[in-house]
Amino acid sequence: MTGPETKPANPERSQARRFLVSGRVQGVGYRWFAVLAANRLGIHGYARNLADGRVEVYALGPPEQLAALRAELETGPRASRVTGVHEVPAAFEPRYAEEFSVEHDS
Repeated sequence: MTGPETKPANPERSQARRFLVSGRVQGVGYRWFAVLAANRLGIHGYARNLADGRVEVYALGPPEQLAALRAELETGPRASRVTGVHEVPAAFEPRYAEEFSVEHDS
């Protein structure tokens, strides 16, 4: 999903963050919810299920958009029940700098 709406507003201010989301977040459309939120906010990266039941969201974007994404992740889609979002700084991974996608490996 690429297009003008998915380009970060200010690429030189972009940061990388990793969000580890716990609760009932697998099998409820959570990754696709993350894709829609990230695209709306102009954030690039990925969402993927982890073997331990959490969802990992790797995000690249300006600090303000990353904060807005975290707020969205804390809410999640209607069928989810988020019990926690752990945020840590992450290394910049250029291969994820063009779009936001769903990854299928954990």
